[in-house]
Amino acid sequence: MSENIWGYQPTSGHQPGTTLTDYKVEATDGSIGKVDKHSDEVGSAYLVVDTGVWIFGKHVLLPAGTVKRVDAAEKKIYVDLTKDQIKDAPEFDKDKHVGDPGYHDQVGGYYGRHRRV
Repeated sequence: MSENIWGYQPTSGHQPGTTLTDYKVEATDGSIGKVDKHSDEVGSAYLVVDTGVWIFGKHVLLPAGTVKRVDAAEKKIYVDLTKDQIKDAPEFDKDKHVGDPGYHDQVGGYYGRHRRV
């Protein structure tokens, strides 16, 4: 069974239209940064996470399907990935993100290999 990596899991608790900007992002083994930008677009939902000094200011694109749980009270998002999986992910490229459909395939393919569905 293959789920859409670019859509929030029904059990995540995310309500479309709720802003996730500035929420802290928690990997399975610790904090990785905060949300800079996000989208709820059907079939293309994502988070752009600023990892700060943790991996030298890198921004990463996380497909919404990697979100395990959203805790609105704590302003935290829990993803089903380790810090190393996120560190080794393709770096966010805002130009390709907007103009290159193959970029989403590349990013989605990377995270799809690491999902525990």
